[in-house]
Amino acid sequence: MGEDLKKSILFIINKLVCGGAEKSLISLLETIDYTKYDVDLFLFKHEGLFLSKVPKGVKLIEEPVEYRYFDMPIKTAIINSVKKGRVDIVFLRMLAGYIFKREKNKARCEQRVWKYLSKSIKKLNKKYDVAIGFLEKNPIYFCIEKVDAETKIGFIHSDYDKLGMDPKIDKKYFNQLDKLITVSVESAKILKRNFPNISDKIKVMHNIVSPAAIRKLSLDKGGIRYKGITISSVGRLDYVKGYDMAIEACELLIKNGFDIKWYVVGEGEERKKIEQMIKEKNLFTHFILLGVKENPYPYIREADIYVHPSRFEGKSMAIDEAKILQKPIVVTRFNTAKDQISHQVNGIVVDMNAKSIYEGIKSLIENHELRNKLINHLMIEQLGTESEVKKLYAYIS
Repeated sequence: MGEDLKKSILFIINKLVCGGAEKSLISLLETIDYTKYDVDLFLFKHEGLFLSKVPKGVKLIEEPVEYRYFDMPIKTAIINSVKKGRVDIVFLRMLAGYIFKREKNKARCEQRVWKYLSKSIKKLNKKYDVAIGFLEKNPIYFCIEKVDAETKIGFIHSDYDKLGMDPKIDKKYFNQLDKLITVSVESAKILKRNFPNISDKIKVMHNIVSPAAIRKLSLDKGGIRYKGITISSVGRLDYVKGYDMAIEACELLIKNGFDIKWYVVGEGEERKKIEQMIKEKNLFTHFILLGVKENPYPYIREADIYVHPSRFEGKSMAIDEAKILQKPIVVTRFNTAKDQISHQVNGIVVDMNAKSIYEGIKSLIENHELRNKLINHLMIEQLGTESEVKKLYAYIS
């Protein structure tokens, strides 16, 4: 295909921190055929662990300097915007500040602040064939209001009901999308229930996962060196990831005489709360926060058991990665868990509480036959999703 016939695609996301959607985007960018597509990437902030992972074929668009005024304390923002002669931003930031102060729901706060942020940010000059808001809220809103494109697509990577957003705000944006893509069948059902008027636009495209790449990366040296039972979990330190329940389950394991260490790969706003809980229960040597790891796969491969104690997910990439590395898996019964784990077939599904998580782990520690059964099933399960990119090609053709 000639250079002049390439389609131009713009992807939009907040920043490239170590999260599921961000990891999914990097996997997608690594899979796209650059002989057929010119790809640009717009980030509100050029930061995050995955920034260095952006493929060379992707052009990074200059970040909007105005966004930083909405991502810093109000006094600092006002002083800096006055120095820059941006009186317009002073007014808009003050209006946004009122919402930051009054709206306690983080998701709805971001939704409501957008109208002020939007007024400060210019439209992009370039016209695209396709623009893709790769995450809910700002990336989709930006896609609609600030980009000139023939086709506009939005992505939702989680259970919409659990995101805490205001559907009334989203409705006007979603109505303007050509497609709204989500990552699991259950997540699509939830979106269709919330937005029945666009049900025909809602599509499923699974996160792109490469088993060969994950297995290769997992062979690097990790940090799990323990003769007892080792458990690993991967995910940001956030309430929705259920680490409070995991800590309580860990406490039960120790009290009942199990020799375990539980390693958590991830970082987040709840670190202090989680550390305090670990301290209160005297679990420093048993429940270990490793922080962000550029390559988390050795920590999954080296563990005996993988546990995913989330309260909700869209489709967890970490679960798919643990499946690829053939780990016995315990997951909580969040809405979309059944899209990935069949109870006692390729993992254990437990109720969403500490005692049930403890019981699930206990069953895997004590029942070697069950562990081997799960591993044997994972050995024959087809887990690669590289072909999912073909769905995107179809949506943008």
